Amino acid sequence: MSFTPHTPTEIKSMLQTIGVSSIDDLFSDIPETLAPKSFNVPSALSEHEVFTYFSNLSKKNASHLINFVGGGYYDHFIPSVVDALSSRGEFATAYTPYQPEAAQGTLQAIFEYQTSMVRLTGMEVSNASLYDGGTALIEALLMSLRVTGRHEIILDGGVSPIFRKMIQSTTKNLEIKLVEVPVTHGRSSRDAIKNVLSDQTAAVILQNPNFFGVIDDHTDISHMAHEQGGLSIQSVYPISLALIKSPGEQDIDIATGEGQSLGIPLSFGGPYLGFLTSKMKFVRKMPGRIVGLTEDSEGRPGYVLTLQAREQHIRREKATSNICSNHSLLALRAVIYLSVIGKSGLRDVAKLCLDKAEYLKSRLDNIPGVKVKRSSPTFNEFTVELPRDAGEVIGAMIEKGFAAGFPLGRYYPGLENYLLVAVTEKRTKEEIGQLVEALETVLK
Repeated sequence: MSFTPHTPTEIKSMLQTIGVSSIDDLFSDIPETLAPKSFNVPSALSEHEVFTYFSNLSKKNASHLINFVGGGYYDHFIPSVVDALSSRGEFATAYTPYQPEAAQGTLQAIFEYQTSMVRLTGMEVSNASLYDGGTALIEALLMSLRVTGRHEIILDGGVSPIFRKMIQSTTKNLEIKLVEVPVTHGRSSRDAIKNVLSDQTAAVILQNPNFFGVIDDHTDISHMAHEQGGLSIQSVYPISLALIKSPGEQDIDIATGEGQSLGIPLSFGGPYLGFLTSKMKFVRKMPGRIVGLTEDSEGRPGYVLTLQAREQHIRREKATSNICSNHSLLALRAVIYLSVIGKSGLRDVAKLCLDKAEYLKSRLDNIPGVKVKRSSPTFNEFTVELPRDAGEVIGAMIEKGFAAGFPLGRYYPGLENYLLVAVTEKRTKEEIGQLVEALETVLK
């Protein structure tokens, strides 16, 4: 089959048919600053030539940088089996498995995912996944309003500023009173929370480890909320749960988190995975849907969607959420990762992250002018005070091949000299040493 370009006469005829006299008139609504410079498309290339061209172009990106950036999204190792299994044709669609008789494999995968998240968080029930950690936290907030019938939320300052911005945007035009409290020495301020907690509080929202990497035990705050008839919500980093107290052990009511670290690659913001778990008594207020295990008429096990309390199934005002498509492909990756790595393997990964972060702390202590903040225990992420602007230091470190961390001044005025550094199991002793040497050179 060959393609014959249109002649000038044919082009003129087509333009007249739609009521314009020229190509320029056709695109006249586009501002000059946004208009294409030319419509001259390069000559066709072979598949190999196109691949080579874009491969060379990609080398201009900073993908070669050794990554010490965290802030809620982490560079963990992903076993190759996660890609191999999740890319199989039968799992290619992430859409909701409405027809159980034709989707038992997908339904079972989601059921196993729910089981894994319940075991990991120490909670009693999990939904079938949400879009990302931020939307999961928002859904938990809205869930607490339905449970308590109240409209006041206390938001801890240690919660990710990205998540806090999402919450602020979502609640801006709703009848919700949002009270934000600052952290003290990196930990949740008990006094500040106690001062604003009342019988009007629907929930206290916390994060563990928090955005500064600090580990905290929120059991006492959870009990404070319960005494006032409110709920406790905690956003967690799933890898850390192999070592620290789970939300269930802290008597948390609703636990959420970003599941990116469970076998999902970093990808400029997504697609990622939001998980949401809670105590069983709140199950009918959960957003999204749940996969349940039942039996058919012959006693054989079968998986079905259950508790689909959304606007497609019940009257809109009774719906728990407008979450529609279930991104089960990402949930599948998470359950494959957890199944392959296992309980002891997950603990090994978490221990490596912790130990390597502590090793980096000890190395940074030897750089003049650098202060590692140690007022509270941390997991794999911690705060460093530099002798000058962290953003400038990061720029210089990029030139040396390192994404050295996250500048806290971007979200916290007054912390312009502070850097948030994260270490995962992928970072080697040699890379940590090279980072320290490069930083020492930059600061000199």
